[in-house]
Amino acid sequence: SNRQIVKSVAGSEDQPGFQMARQMADAVTSSPDIHVMANATVFGFYQDNLLGILDEYTLTRLRAKRVVLATGSYETPVLFEDNDLPGIMLASAARRLIGLYGVKPGNRAVVATETDRGYEAALDLIDAGVDVAAVIDPRSAGSTSEAAQAVRDRDVLVLTDHRVVKGAGRGRVRAAIVAPTGAQERAQRIRCDLICMSGGFQPADGLLHQAGGTTSFDAVLGESVPQEPPEGVLTAGEVNGFHELSTVVLQGRLAGEKAATEVSGQPAADSDEVHRLIARAEAALQNAPQAVPEDISLDLGSRTFVCVCEDVSAHDISEAIDEGFEDIQTLKRYTTVSMGPCQGKMCGKALSGICASRTGRSLDEIGNTTARPPMQPVPLAALAGPSHMPVKLTPMDRVHRDLGALMVDAGPWQRAHNYGSPADECIAVRERVGIIDVSTLGKLEVRGSDAPALLDRIYTHVFSDLRVGRIRYGLMCSDNSTILDDGTVTRLAEDRYFVTTTTGNVDLIEEWFNWWKAGTGQCAHVVNVTSAYGAVNIAGPKARETLSKLTNVDLSETAFRYMRSAQGEVAGVPCLLLRIGFVGEAGWEVHFPAEYGEYMWDTFMEAGREFGIAPFGLEAQRILRLEKGHIIVGQDTDAVSNPLETGSEWVVRFDKDDFIGRGGLVAASERGPRQKLVGFIMQDGLVPEDGVPVVSNGHPVGRVTSARLSPTMGKGFGLAWVPTDLAQEGVSIEVLINDRRVPAQVTLQSVYDPDGERLRS
Repeated sequence: SNRQIVKSVAGSEDQPGFQMARQMADAVTSSPDIHVMANATVFGFYQDNLLGILDEYTLTRLRAKRVVLATGSYETPVLFEDNDLPGIMLASAARRLIGLYGVKPGNRAVVATETDRGYEAALDLIDAGVDVAAVIDPRSAGSTSEAAQAVRDRDVLVLTDHRVVKGAGRGRVRAAIVAPTGAQERAQRIRCDLICMSGGFQPADGLLHQAGGTTSFDAVLGESVPQEPPEGVLTAGEVNGFHELSTVVLQGRLAGEKAATEVSGQPAADSDEVHRLIARAEAALQNAPQAVPEDISLDLGSRTFVCVCEDVSAHDISEAIDEGFEDIQTLKRYTTVSMGPCQGKMCGKALSGICASRTGRSLDEIGNTTARPPMQPVPLAALAGPSHMPVKLTPMDRVHRDLGALMVDAGPWQRAHNYGSPADECIAVRERVGIIDVSTLGKLEVRGSDAPALLDRIYTHVFSDLRVGRIRYGLMCSDNSTILDDGTVTRLAEDRYFVTTTTGNVDLIEEWFNWWKAGTGQCAHVVNVTSAYGAVNIAGPKARETLSKLTNVDLSETAFRYMRSAQGEVAGVPCLLLRIGFVGEAGWEVHFPAEYGEYMWDTFMEAGREFGIAPFGLEAQRILRLEKGHIIVGQDTDAVSNPLETGSEWVVRFDKDDFIGRGGLVAASERGPRQKLVGFIMQDGLVPEDGVPVVSNGHPVGRVTSARLSPTMGKGFGLAWVPTDLAQEGVSIEVLINDRRVPAQVTLQSVYDPDGERLRS
């Protein structure tokens, strides 16, 4: 405080408090032996002096040999009727508005105080241009402090042995109703638009209680102060119930000397100085101003708010006590007092006082509510740990980075987005041969005699009649018939299937399988083998020639047809080969033990060197699949999309007895689709952004889900949702590009190789 003068500390006589604080701070920060954590808060005190410290969004755990608690105190409000009106605030709040923010808190003020701090606040208000109408002090003799005398010298009305009994006004405070203590019939009205309260102090002893310390009410000080602190803990300053600056500073120096001595095991360098400190501290304690505890009346009304956070009045608390909630712990929970944002920092003292008065017990018998960490709000991010997401890397990750790939997040994985030019990568796949790392595909093995039945139940297609060595596209729906995920299902044996899912959904799908298997008694076992296998897709006109160099598996068009699988060795490594065509070219998905990832990649690259093999990334793959009209779940679908609207009705088998989502799809089929996912082609090289509106007759009727520039056509194209009446071949629509409507043409077939001849060749 700049109103308090240090008078009894050697070397600091006649200094304002803020000057001494600045000197002490400079001395601490300049010391090479002290680490200062500014803007940090100790929010928890745990076993064996373990402190939880919040530094913005960083959590620090500190184990200390000695802890000095100089946590200060909270100013408490004064209890009177209608004490929650706007314009009524703590004296410390008004001083903070003035001193820190330069804000004038009101024009005409009444200061209701039970401490000398109220007089200091009155002087600050006067200096800020506020007219102080009166200072109301319930102490019969008032205050003899220099601040009180300065207030009187400025001709401010000081009413001792008086209390504010009511705040008056509608919408905000307009006056203070003031009466002599015990004589409310002699009340007078003092006009004001600001009431500043200083109702005493409540020590900030939460950390002390967390450490296992106890407190006891001191009638002279009017506060509950620490008793013998726990081992390794010292207290100093206002938490001990003393608020005169010289006393606070002396206690701090004494606690610091004691802590240093206990840690080092050596007596203080200047033991005489320590003894002088002790003598000064004892003298200061004897001369400390005595407080007059607030007289908490038992007839406080229903508009006298104890807890302004939760709007709990003194009347509410009294009624709860009369109903039997006399224990302060149950009283807190029944009334919600102290359960608001301040967690009892403003109302805890008054709560204990009312409970003591109502039950006829002492404050020590009443005790305090339990103090638990955190003492201050802590962001969940700080408790959770560093603000980074866990990342999965494919077995070939280092190779991609060495090739200069731009890496991006794809679900929990890092994938190669491109190696320089996605367009060139697309051309390599269309004209020569390309290789892409698809290790991130979700991979599940489903085994058991009931595995076919489980797959039939979960997928919309039929898999119990799938022949060994065959592959079938699989689509699964949620129980409300919307698309959940897609992938391929390969039958490796009568009781063994190999299932692939989208990159980010494998954990969800594994749980989905187990959820629908639970309680059925089926012999089916689902194992997530995603990280056990690396995988690449080799595709293009020269894919067969490249792969044939490395395997004895017959890859000829007649021997290894489209949507077939085989198990054999590739480059001496046991592999599973799947012939699928996601990018629209003849190609094989090769799955192998993850440990061989880099070896397999390098071997494939070497085998394809003479054919101009090139790696292609996620962006090129998305362009190539888009040219074939293949959807990506989550990109081209949303939480309400069903297979009948995406052109996937061919994969829905209504002749099955049941599957998940069947009921909703039957209803959707009878109702007919309201919208459909269709392809579109721009008239030039313009490319709309994903998500922009599709416009018809000047009105938005749909949206683009995916759009790119086709390297093979040289035109923009993509997929979009449109109303059913526009989902016809050749219909003209408009797409919004840079707020301009640009014409496009609907197409219901893939823009590249619509008959699928290339991927089957």
